[in-house]
Amino acid sequence: MSNAKKTEKKSSKAKTQPMTPRLKPRENVSFLDRRRAGTIGFLIVLSALALMGGVRINPGVKIFAAGEIADQDVTAMQDLLVEERQSTLEKIQHISESQPPVFNLSLDSAQRTESRLSEIYGVIHESTPDTLEEARWQVSEILNREISLRSIEVLRNNEMENLAFIRVLPWLEERLAQGVVFDDRLLDSFKNGIIVQDKAAQQDTLRLDLSQINDVDTLGRDLERFLHIRLDLSLRQRKALLELFRPLITPTLALDPEASQERVSEVISSVEPVYYHIKKGEVIVRKGERVTPATQLKLQALFSQVPQHFEYLRPMGIFLLGILFAVFLALTPRGSTVNLPTNRDALLVSFILLLVGAGAKLIGVIEVPLADRITFLSESAMPLLLPVAGAAGVIALFFSMTTCILVSTLFSFVCCQMLGEGLGMFAYYFLGAVLYSVVIKRAQTRTDVLKSVLPLLAGLFLAWAGMRLLDTRLFSDLATELTFVAMSGFISLILTTSFSPVAETVFGYTSRFRLMEQMSLEQPLLQELMVVAPGTYHHSLIVANMVEAGARAIGANALLCKVAALYHDIGKLKNPDYFIENQMGTRNRHDKLAPSMSALILIAHVKKGVELAKQNKLSPEIVEIIRQHHGTALISYFYSKAMEQADSKGADPVQQEDYRYPGPKPQTREAGIVMLADVVEASSRALLDPTPSRIKNHVTTIMRAIFNDGQLDQSELTLKDLNQLSETFSRILTGIFHQRIEYPGQNKNESRNGAEQRNGAGKNGLDKATSTGLAVVPRRYGSHT
Repeated sequence: MSNAKKTEKKSSKAKTQPMTPRLKPRENVSFLDRRRAGTIGFLIVLSALALMGGVRINPGVKIFAAGEIADQDVTAMQDLLVEERQSTLEKIQHISESQPPVFNLSLDSAQRTESRLSEIYGVIHESTPDTLEEARWQVSEILNREISLRSIEVLRNNEMENLAFIRVLPWLEERLAQGVVFDDRLLDSFKNGIIVQDKAAQQDTLRLDLSQINDVDTLGRDLERFLHIRLDLSLRQRKALLELFRPLITPTLALDPEASQERVSEVISSVEPVYYHIKKGEVIVRKGERVTPATQLKLQALFSQVPQHFEYLRPMGIFLLGILFAVFLALTPRGSTVNLPTNRDALLVSFILLLVGAGAKLIGVIEVPLADRITFLSESAMPLLLPVAGAAGVIALFFSMTTCILVSTLFSFVCCQMLGEGLGMFAYYFLGAVLYSVVIKRAQTRTDVLKSVLPLLAGLFLAWAGMRLLDTRLFSDLATELTFVAMSGFISLILTTSFSPVAETVFGYTSRFRLMEQMSLEQPLLQELMVVAPGTYHHSLIVANMVEAGARAIGANALLCKVAALYHDIGKLKNPDYFIENQMGTRNRHDKLAPSMSALILIAHVKKGVELAKQNKLSPEIVEIIRQHHGTALISYFYSKAMEQADSKGADPVQQEDYRYPGPKPQTREAGIVMLADVVEASSRALLDPTPSRIKNHVTTIMRAIFNDGQLDQSELTLKDLNQLSETFSRILTGIFHQRIEYPGQNKNESRNGAEQRNGAGKNGLDKATSTGLAVVPRRYGSHT
């Protein structure tokens, strides 16, 4: 078999070998596993705060008896309807008195009138002139009133009999059917009329005009006028008929007490009680006022509504809503904000939530007894002291603005539940927290943080004024509340400045201010890099400028990128002479080493850089970028050299994973930017005649190669980001490699030799630049890679 075929066979075997990374990539760790401890901690904190919110430590509403002088203000803690019993009774009494009584209409008297009249004339018809006296007494017995003998004689006339039955009896029956009472003076007390109940017809009639209802005497007088005027009878005839019919006039309307009371009861049952409408925050009684019976009734009703020890449903509501807020926070897209991907994020939020929640509960516990002992202190003023804005300011140092808004909502909600406050106080907390988050995000130095208290105080004062305008208490306890608002602002400032070092030390966070301290070129590690490895130091400075501009172009963390770029190659301090930029024209040390040993030296600079970063207590984000800035890229020069040696010697195939960096691949946009800038800057040093077009093509080729190799798959960089980074890197490199004029006495060859030496393409050429690991992507992508 020819050497060419052997080489092709070995190469194909090497390419088909499965790649097993020597270090387990960090991205394989489950997201839930990374968040499990933090999630459990958050649930524990939220459960504890929910239980605290349900516990009522303060005593209930203080009750004052009517006539007593109140020694404290009593404010309603909820909306309440209190029945005013006296007014309700007065209302019922008024309705009872105005309810018309029920009178039963009975037509039996009219029917009895006709039967008795027939009976009387039966006696008269049977009488004879000799028995008229006996008949008179019989008629008197029927009428229950004595009638004269002369009237009996008149009534015996057939004409009078016909007149009695045909004219007088129908007229009387009609009047009786209309309703007749015994005495109309009984109706004087019924100003609202009466209800006439006709049971026979099953009909009730409301009679408002009681003057139209006659009594017995009035009907008798009407009968006399009827006989005199309408019938035009003589005095003797009128007298006889009056003696006959007057006893027959009886009342047909009678008061029914049971039916009247039943109707009154029905009306009373439908009467709505009279209520006092008490609003939440309304002052029931003020200190020094005399308690009235109505006020005592309100206090008793308010006391009966306040749970004695524990509200069982309230903790469940707080926990459920808190969980929803946390879900919204966790579901925030990772590309635009920092959600809760790690334990430390969840633990930091949980710890601060516990601090502000417990502080709010403490204020709720001490506000009542403290207000009793301090005359100028009011219960409504103490919640203003809670520094929710300071808690949000701490979050703003390490998280994105979107996360700050969501966390501010959660903090404000929990604190209001601990204090039993409403929408006004929620707005005060939330607006102050969001405002302070914006101010802290814009702070460039610690001096800016100190100055941030001024806009915070202005925002808190405006939020307080708006809150007080909502409940019309703008000038209530004005001096005290303004003092507490100002104290809240200064406490928030102290909390932010004092807790940020704790978060950096305990939780491993990196604030902007710590990054700026590490960016100082006076740092010992950078000073050592400048002296021991000046080429690497110069390379790091250029990369730092490139990544800062690139990060600003795509909206990434420019400061983190710049600081990480300054430290990304500090691992070269251990063996600086093995890297081409530090050899200063001396012989390349890799010429006497096997490819595998050269690859190990190059790979080791990442591990040593991580160790140095940890020893010098650099920020964890910088350590991770140092670890990830080469990803799992292939050291193509030494891999190809090793394959050529193996083919020439007939040795075993070269394992590709032995010539790859251990990774992991860049996990963030910032790590991806540092990787791109590092490779682009190092490989650009080998360009001859670096015109703008060549630089642009070179940058595009390098970045496309890194992208195709899959090194940016987990970095969240988009194609749009890569395009913007390419344009930014090209612009900066064009400025670095700008053309210079020829000075007098300098020929073109000298200029070219100087350019070659400056670009690293002189004596050692491209192979030396590649052998140092500055170009680490597979060789198939181009001469530099």
